[in-house]
Formats: sequence, structure tokens, C-alpha cells
Amino acid sequence: MLLRHTPDKITERSALTINPAKTCQPIGAMYAALGIHSCLPHSHGSQGCYAYHRSTLSRHYKEPAIAATSAFTEGASVFGGQANLLQAINNIFTVYEPDVIAVHTTCLSETIGDDIPQIIAKARDEGKIPPGKYVIHANTPSYVGSHITGFANMVKGMVDYFAQANGHRENRINIIPGYVEPCDMEEIKRLAGELGVDIIMFPDTSKVMNGPQTGKYHMFPAGGVTIPELIEAGSSMGTVALGPLASGLAARALDTKCKVPCEILNLPIGLTATDTFIDTLRRIAGVTVPDSINIERGQLLDVITDMQQYFFGRKVALAGDPDQLISLTQFLVDIDMWPIHIVTGTPGKKFEAKIKEITKDVPHPVNVKAAGDLFLLHQWIRNAPVDLLMGNTYMKYIARDEDIPLVRFGFPILDRVGHSYFPTVGYRGGLRLLEKILDALLDRQDRDAPEEGFELVM
Repeated sequence: MLLRHTPDKITERSALTINPAKTCQPIGAMYAALGIHSCLPHSHGSQGCYAYHRSTLSRHYKEPAIAATSAFTEGASVFGGQANLLQAINNIFTVYEPDVIAVHTTCLSETIGDDIPQIIAKARDEGKIPPGKYVIHANTPSYVGSHITGFANMVKGMVDYFAQANGHRENRINIIPGYVEPCDMEEIKRLAGELGVDIIMFPDTSKVMNGPQTGKYHMFPAGGVTIPELIEAGSSMGTVALGPLASGLAARALDTKCKVPCEILNLPIGLTATDTFIDTLRRIAGVTVPDSINIERGQLLDVITDMQQYFFGRKVALAGDPDQLISLTQFLVDIDMWPIHIVTGTPGKKFEAKIKEITKDVPHPVNVKAAGDLFLLHQWIRNAPVDLLMGNTYMKYIARDEDIPLVRFGFPILDRVGHSYFPTVGYRGGLRLLEKILDALLDRQDRDAPEEGFELVM
């Protein structure tokens, strides 16, 4: 349904969300678990929940998102899901033979109050978990948080169950990439490789959710962080966590458990955040930034300089995940665009304060809302129009109703391809973002130009 009947008058809503700018915790937990090699995510709840989570990931990545479910029925809803999970663990290891099962809870199992660690211990005592195999878990009720907090909880579970200190500090850095595309994880690894830094990245969905078509189906693709690497993460000399909300929880847990010091950075989207990421890796590892990276940075600066006239003063409305929006807002401010309406569905007052700090010099009133929704964003846009929208597929309805160009960015993107193959992190990712923004703005300029102003050359 289109949104042309959205009212201009904004009314305070405390118990009603309309068109949420997020999805539920288990989706993030399932995506994180797919970043472990030979892991089968397991949804401890009903078949309907598991089907929704799988289908959302599959529609976004255009890849099969494998998972299992405890398949709750009325009996499990009344008496608890222990018997279902015990049977599921036994069946999964017998039939599919993964190295690890990653259990995440749902609304139903959380409301019942199933004690997952106790059930896992019982499964091990009863011999349902073969030697050398693992079951880990994360509590991810859908009625709090978002897919970002679900991702964070599952990544923390990787630390809790696997990371071990061996008494030495290895010349290696852990990188927790945050909730980004598999191609973004590849780009982060490439940049670390250019610097000559040995890393362990967890989770790592590259070549899992953007793998090649070989003509053969592999339930467990070649990608993903391995169990030995997760164990060795406890002996690295440091951790760089990208995205405070998605990665900070696991980084702090690793510091507490194994005394691996951590630095929590913004996602390396755009110039400023990528500079910080590169400099942090350089400083921790004691290396020199090579010319290859300096050239990439210079190319990004060149495009910013050449195209500044098209960016300057253009007003933007954004919706998406907090970690991504913070870095994206900084990038837009760096190129003299004006992000004036910013909404995330994930709760957290720190987000609002950070956005206000980044946009303090924007010469226009700035609206920002955590735990907001797209209905509110649409109302803001009606009261103060913008030149560009940036957000996921659901923003296309606002774009159509208000006749505003849309750059698709974030999760989920259901109606386009390329986001899982072409990164938006790092300097190369910044170039791609600039290209997408310029294409949207200049396509609109060409569409609206009179005959005498329809230029061949920019």
C-alpha cells in the first residue's frame, strides 16, 4: 500500500509503530551464525518464525540461508521446548553433520523461559553432541532490540563459548566487522592484507552469502571463520570492533574473558571513518600505510573535489541501522550534503546524541529519532522536503509518493542486486557510494531539465 495518505501533522506515539525501520533479533543472530564455517543456525521456536528469518535473508542476499528449527507446536508452548531442542540437536548432528549448531531463541521460547545452557548441557550428558562438535546459543527475543542487537548477542556467544587465552599474545588482530554485507567483510580483509596485518575476522559471511555458482550445492560453503580461529581469538594482541552496537558487546566480552584489549570504532564507511580504521590498524600492528592505500584515498578525494558542486547543500533523509547511519551521516557532512531527517528503528539514546554532534554545523534543523519508524520519517519529509533518500527497499514507497530519488543502502534490499558483491566500506566503497549518489541526483537533474538546459557534459 502506498503512503500518500500519511498526515502532515505529527502526533506523539508511545505504543504504536507504523512501518518499522528494523526487523527482529533472530534475523541478525542467524546472519552472524552463518559467518561460522560449517555452522547450522537453529531457531528455537515455531516454524513460522524460522521461515520468516530464512526468507528475509535469502531475499536480501539471493542465496539460500540454511537453518533448522525446534518446530514448536501447542505442546511445546505449554510444557516448554526442551524435548524439541534435544531431539533437534540429535537429528541435526546425525543427518547434516555440522561442526557447530548456533541456537537463537525467539519470542515464544523466551516467554516460556527455556534455559538453553541447561538444555545444551543435558544434550551433551546424553551423548547427543558428538565429540569435537559444539552447540552455542544467544538469547534473542524479538520483542526487544532489533536485528542489530541479535547479531551482537550471537557474536558475543562466539566469544563466550570459544575464545581461549593461551598465555601468549600473538602478533595478530581480531576484527569484528559489524552488521555489513559479505563483500564489505572481504574489503575489510583486503585492506588489512594491504597493510600486512594478520587478522582473525569473526563472523565472516564472505563466500557464504555471496558465494560463486559452481553447479554444485554445498550446505556448508568454504567461507566463514573456523572454530580453531575463534578459539585463537582469545590470544590475539588486540581487537578492532567496527560498529559500537553490533560489535562492541563481543569486543568487551573478549577483553573481560581473555584480556584482549579492544578499540571500538565506527564502521569504515566514507572518508573520516575509513581514515580512523586504517590508522588504528597501523598503530596497533606497528606497520606503515602502503602507497596502494594512499592512492585509493586520493582517488576518493579526487571525486569528492570534482563533484562538490553537485553535493553541496543537497538535503538528505536517511533510515537504517545505527552503526551504518552514524558513519554515513559523517560521510555526507564531509562532502557538504545536509542530512536533516535520520531515523533508526533500533533503540538507543546514544545514537541521537552522536548524530546531533555530527550534524551540529549543518545549516538546517536536523530531526533524529532512535526507535523511530518510516511513518515518522515520511511526516518529517512532508514538512521539510529533501533532495535524496537513502535507506532500504521499504523507502521506495516514500520515494514514489514524494517523487524523491532513492539510493538503496542497508538491510534489507529486496528488489535490487549488487549490494552483496560491491562493498560500501573503505575508500573503494566510498567511491561506489559517491557514484550511486551522483547517479541519483544527476538522473533527476536530467529528467527535470528543460530542453535548453539538457547538457551533454556535466
